[in-house]
This record gives sequence, C-alpha cells and structure tokens, in this order.
Amino acid sequence: MSDPGGVAADQLRAFVERIERLEEEKKVIADDIKDVYAEAKGNGYDVKIMRKIVSLRKKQPHEREEEEAVLDLYMHALGMAGPAAPES
Repeated sequence: MSDPGGVAADQLRAFVERIERLEEEKKVIADDIKDVYAEAKGNGYDVKIMRKIVSLRKKQPHEREEEEAVLDLYMHALGMAGPAAPES
C-alpha cells in the first residue's frame, strides 16, 4: 500500500531490511578476511604484499601491464628508477 506521499512503505521497509542484513553479512566477511590476514602474518607472510597480490589478481593481464607501464613511466619521470633502457 502507498502512504499519502506515494511511497510503498512495505516495499521500502523490505528493501531497507535486506540492505541492513547484507551490511551485517559484509561486516562478518570483512572480519573473517581480517582474521585470515592476521593468521598469514603470524606465519611470517608480508600482509601488505598479499593485499597487493589479491588486488592484482582481480585485474585482467592487460590492465596489470598497462598499470605497470604507467607506474614505470612515472617513476622514471620522478627519478625513482634506474635509467631508461636504450631504445633499439
């Protein structure tokens, strides 16, 4: 049913409650991920690098290559990398 403002209150309430449940599930999953990283750190792994690897694995190979090329270009421009390879 609609209220005087034209909003279907029952449907709106259902959407909001679904979102709230999903937000709670998301929090539980985030806590689980945090626990896995803590366990990995306890076993001597570098968590910062693991996070970077997880991020890289989400990308397509061409996206990673493009990102690496731009990073290399910027690092050279800022003098943070060795001299550029000579062009043939």
